[in-house]
Amino acid sequence: MRKPFKIFHRVYMVGGPEITDERDCCVYLVDGGDELALVDAGVGDSCGAILENIRSLGLDPALLKYVVATHGHIDHIGGLRYFQSKGAKVVCHELERGAVAEGRSELTGARYYGVKYQPVTVDVVLSGECPDLFVGDVALYCPFTPGHTPGGISPYLDLKGTRILFGQDIHGPFDPSWGSDMDQWRKSMQRLLELKADILCEGHFGVYKPASQVKSNIEYYLKQY
Repeated sequence: MRKPFKIFHRVYMVGGPEITDERDCCVYLVDGGDELALVDAGVGDSCGAILENIRSLGLDPALLKYVVATHGHIDHIGGLRYFQSKGAKVVCHELERGAVAEGRSELTGARYYGVKYQPVTVDVVLSGECPDLFVGDVALYCPFTPGHTPGGISPYLDLKGTRILFGQDIHGPFDPSWGSDMDQWRKSMQRLLELKADILCEGHFGVYKPASQVKSNIEYYLKQY
């Protein structure tokens, strides 16, 4: 298995198919100095390993303040209960509460992974276009990007003149049973292009850079669909 690694100043990959569990989405860590935040939580069986990976990077897992769920599929939210039990606050958009807080199986997709999802109380509910979330001294912007699911968000942050975008599952898949909307998705992808990110931390295929690669990756899927 691959080791956790630094992507950019204060941004790391600490979980994912090649790091923790092949069923996990890519799990990213934002270091805000005296606070930390995870972007997504994996399928749930490798939470302990994710904490150990944070520690191996020289950071203190006890500083984990938030776990930001980009959307409600099990490979992104399965670990929420564990991290919440360790003191982290769960963050998601209000339109994903059916999956995150109610655990509706048609929304979480848990059956595809052979695991049982444990619903959690959402500590920070994002609504509308979403407010900014502050992780220590770092601002994590959380634009609303529906399409893959009804309440998807695509957080990003600006550090040292570089924009890092967490664009989880921009490639799909899409299914009306969990609320996919292709028209909304296309608008969301256009919005991501307008951000002109320098680094894309994608949900399943890892990290893309520089900005030209970020742009071409998003445009590739727009052409596909």
